[in-house]
Amino acid sequence: MPQIHPLPRRRSLARLLFRVDLQRMIVALAVAAAGVLLANGFYSSYLVQRQVLIDTTLKANHAYAAKLAEAAQNFIEEAQQQLAYSAGIVARDFDNENLLLDEAERLRLQTHSFNSVAIVDAGAIVRATSPEALQIKGRYLRSLAAREALDQRRPLVSQPYMAITGNMLVVISQPVFTADGRYLGYIGGTIYLRERNILNVLLGTHHYNDGSYLYVVDQGGTLLYHPEAARIGEAVSGNPVIEAAIAGASGSREVVNSRGIEMLAGYASVPATGWGVVAQRPVAVTLAPLEGLMWRVAANSAPAALVTLVAIWWFARAISRPLGQLADGARQMDAPGTADRIQRVRSWYVEARQIKRAMLIGIGLLQARIGRLDRDARTDPLTGLINRRGMDDVLELWRAEARPFAAIAVDIDHFKQINDSWGHEVGDAVLRRLGLILRQTARDTDLVCRTGGEEFLLLLPGLSSAAAVAVAERLRKAVARERIDPAGHVTVSAGVAVLPEDATDIGTALRLADEMLYEAKRAGRNRVVAADSPRLHG
Repeated sequence: MPQIHPLPRRRSLARLLFRVDLQRMIVALAVAAAGVLLANGFYSSYLVQRQVLIDTTLKANHAYAAKLAEAAQNFIEEAQQQLAYSAGIVARDFDNENLLLDEAERLRLQTHSFNSVAIVDAGAIVRATSPEALQIKGRYLRSLAAREALDQRRPLVSQPYMAITGNMLVVISQPVFTADGRYLGYIGGTIYLRERNILNVLLGTHHYNDGSYLYVVDQGGTLLYHPEAARIGEAVSGNPVIEAAIAGASGSREVVNSRGIEMLAGYASVPATGWGVVAQRPVAVTLAPLEGLMWRVAANSAPAALVTLVAIWWFARAISRPLGQLADGARQMDAPGTADRIQRVRSWYVEARQIKRAMLIGIGLLQARIGRLDRDARTDPLTGLINRRGMDDVLELWRAEARPFAAIAVDIDHFKQINDSWGHEVGDAVLRRLGLILRQTARDTDLVCRTGGEEFLLLLPGLSSAAAVAVAERLRKAVARERIDPAGHVTVSAGVAVLPEDATDIGTALRLADEMLYEAKRAGRNRVVAADSPRLHG
């Protein structure tokens, strides 16, 4: 019986397994490389988007706190003017009780700035009050606020304290002098911190349902306003945001609040009183949209990734086939025609270049996706304009080139009223329409940016102040003509500054444009103010 030799079959199976395993290994290696690149791009996109959300929220909260601090500052100044006017009236006949009572009533009822008004003589005796229901007329005041007003004899804003009426309050006082300089006493307007007051009117309407909130502290860290009324009067310590605000600073930072929640806080100081205004939003709320955004990125990347995987599989087969042909040729070294078959396998180099090309295609697709994500991070999603991050990159290049330019800061007038009256969808439509008008007004070389909220910035290389004012006026008139239903017609204010004519550096030029914008706001809105000659246009 002849002996059977199974070795050739084993070799055939080994060759088959080698061929299959090599193909799988090539596919696995290529997929792993593509997966690492995709994961790295995905993670990089996540970090970029996360930082953009945090930076945007910090800047928005800072701007918000600064605006509210400015509103509080304006209120204090107006209240002191009202009290000074009343002090001049009662000084003419301080012994006339009817005059004192009438003036206290007028001051409380006409302005709605104060919860109550009291007129106190130099001996700390209450001469008149409004409302009279306080029942403190004729009483001797022993409060620290009263003693401070009588001792210093100048306009003051007191620290919060508990009055004899049982109210936690702040007193804004004004001394009363006769025409010949004799001190008669003071007139004081009070704000009841735990009741509806002017701070509620200024701040209480700004509320959210996502954990964002505002609060105000005095120089000692005592809460003057807080959404939780029970906390008013509470002394807060160990909070770096509060410490910075009452020290007169203005800015933003991440902080952990008293309940251990990570917040993104913006803060500003009220110069007249040393109060600090803080606007903050939970980090978790800010980052909540990020998950959905990353899912969309993944969904958009999936087709490119699928195409890449199919290409990798096809090229892996192309690699394994010539290797099999070479193995067959090596096994049949002595067979006729083997040299020709091996010669034909030399097309291997063409297939190698195809593999390289496929990988480059895959990497190119991934890099294109990452590039698109990077562009998205530099673009405002609502208007399609350049955001602050993209603007900073361009300005860095202009700084290196020492390129002169004109800056036009643009702000929609009464934009909050549009949101309050018509809702944020209409507000967004107004923002988009203004972005379109800005692009239509600008040249191809100009940079059109949305810097936050209803604020825009137009950067015009090589333009003079007069030319920039003309552009701003053209923009203002174009916006005023435009009707945006259902909000109707809206207007914008603009400030113009030119580098290097008005400023020595880019930062100063941008700040100067902002200052001119607020000058336009203060002058009545719907106008343009230029830095070279703060004249009004409009």
